[in-house]
Amino acid sequence: MTEITKARILIIATHGFEQSELEVPRDKLRDAGAQVHVASPDGNEIKGWDGDGWGRMAEVDLRIEDADSTQYDALVLPGGQINPDILRLDPAAIALIQAFRDRDRPVAAICHAPWLLIEAGLVAGREVTSWPSLRTDLANAGAQVVDVPVARDRGLITSRNPDDFDAFVAAIIEEVEKGQIRADAA
Repeated sequence: MTEITKARILIIATHGFEQSELEVPRDKLRDAGAQVHVASPDGNEIKGWDGDGWGRMAEVDLRIEDADSTQYDALVLPGGQINPDILRLDPAAIALIQAFRDRDRPVAAICHAPWLLIEAGLVAGREVTSWPSLRTDLANAGAQVVDVPVARDRGLITSRNPDDFDAFVAAIIEEVEKGQIRADAA
């Protein structure tokens, strides 16, 4: 069990992340007392996508390749169409996602980010949600797809879109405070 005020949470993203899907969870988790780091492929700041064009830059703390899953209590994956499409081709990003699940740590993905969960082989037999255009991909990967604000299945937290931020962040906090997830738990 880890109190959120003592938790360390990692967000991984690259250029083209949905602006609010990185900033809102990051800021809400920090406001709750968690230490939140952002990692990108090269460790340099990354530019978001906001509405119909490029958004603001986000500060980055480290390279994805240098992130150590043993140092964090949870992983958060923001969406956007560009960000997860690039990261799902990044072996270091996929290996890091798998490392969090191998350690039974919560992995939270919103909107288009469940593409990364598919690539990491984490959705088969799991209840998940996402942006509507990913639902066929998730079902084809063996997931049980639902249309709810937040789906939670043994530490895997998925959410549909920015309208679901409050429920998404609340689920992350609750899973972190619960502690390790047993892979065979219901």
